[in-house]
Amino acid sequence: MPSQSSRNLAIAAALAVCGVLPTLGGCAEKQVHASAPVAPVPVEAVRPMTTAPDTDATPPPESATVPAPTLPLTATPVPLPVSVPAEKPPAPHKPSAEQTTGDAAPPHPPVPQISPQLSPSDQAAYERKTAEDISVAESNLHQTEGRQLNAVQTDMTEKIRSFLAQSRDASKDGNWASAQNLAQKARVLSVELINSL
Repeated sequence: MPSQSSRNLAIAAALAVCGVLPTLGGCAEKQVHASAPVAPVPVEAVRPMTTAPDTDATPPPESATVPAPTLPLTATPVPLPVSVPAEKPPAPHKPSAEQTTGDAAPPHPPVPQISPQLSPSDQAAYERKTAEDISVAESNLHQTEGRQLNAVQTDMTEKIRSFLAQSRDASKDGNWASAQNLAQKARVLSVELINSL
């Protein structure tokens, strides 16, 4: 029976030949790299150990051991970060009732209404047209009295009355262009109301 070492030599030789043969095959343009040979594991390494380990060893001398560092018994605590609350801005100053009544600024004067300057003939035409439109709108409103009106028709009559009141106020202020415009809206809406009956 061949010995273990001769068997190992035979395996190593076989691996070496296998690694050399591809390079001798004439494949010059191909670079083939053989993997490194793996040493076989001896059979003794696989078997469990049957001999006792060497127990005649002596422990290291006392001087060779390094003493453990000593730690203080009371450790100083690590300070925790302190959060400082952000300061709130001061509340806005509210004037007292005495300040608001005595020191209050005078109210703004009303904004003046700007009405176009009309020539006397234009003003007369506006007055005449406004009066005609108001008369037609009022006449149409009188025709609806005593009738059962639906919600849309009731809303239309309220709008007509509002336009007529605004037209009269504008004519009292001398704003004839606005008065005529409002009267015309009242007349047109009253015609629609009559047609819806």
